[in-house]
Amino acid sequence: MNEMTTEAAAQDAAQSDAAETASADAVEEVHSPANETVAEVEDAADAAADEGDEEDRLVEEGEIAGDYLEQLLDVLDFDGDIDLDVDGDRAVVSIDGGDDLTKLVGRKGEVLDALQELTRLAVQQATGDRSRLMLDVARWRADRRDRLARLGTEVANRVAEKGGREALDPMTPFERKIVHDAVAAVAGVVSESEGVEPKRHVVVIKTD
Repeated sequence: MNEMTTEAAAQDAAQSDAAETASADAVEEVHSPANETVAEVEDAADAAADEGDEEDRLVEEGEIAGDYLEQLLDVLDFDGDIDLDVDGDRAVVSIDGGDDLTKLVGRKGEVLDALQELTRLAVQQATGDRSRLMLDVARWRADRRDRLARLGTEVANRVAEKGGREALDPMTPFERKIVHDAVAAVAGVVSESEGVEPKRHVVVIKTD
C-alpha cells in the first residue's frame, strides 16, 4: 500500500514538473522575438493612427477657420482667396489675392495678430479645444519669415567672423524662433533670448 502511495506521489510530482515546464515554455514563447516584432508593428500602427487623427483634427481646424474668415470677408466687403494647409503641429490659413488685404495686416502685423486670435477663438468655440492655428494675410508672415531667416544668417556669419555678441530688435516668440533656427545652422555661434516681453530679443554670441 505504501509502495503504491509512493508511486502515485512520484507520478503527481512528474506531472507537476511537466506542467511547470510547459508553463515556462509558454511564457518564453510570449516573450519571443517574433512576438516582440508583432508588438513593435502594433505600436507603429497605433502611432500612425494617432498621427492620422492629429492631421484630421488640424484639417478640421483649418476648415472651421476658413468658413469663419470667409464670412468675415463678406461682412467687411473684402475680396480674397482662402488657402488651407497643415504645417507640423499647426493648421495654417492664408488669405491672398485681394487689393485691400494689407489693411488686415496693419502696422507691424498688429491687425493680423488680432484677427488670428479671433479666428483661434472661433475654432475653439466650435471644437472645444484650444487652437494654435496660424493665419497669414497677403503673405506678410511668409515674407517676414524669409527676412528674419536671412537676418539671422547674416548676423550669425558676422559674429562668427568678428567675434563678440550682437543683439537684435525685440521680436515675438514666433519671430525669435525663426532667428534661433537660422543661427543654429551657422557654426561657431549660438543665440539666446534676453529681456522681458514686449522687449525680449535675440542675442547672437560667438562660441569659444
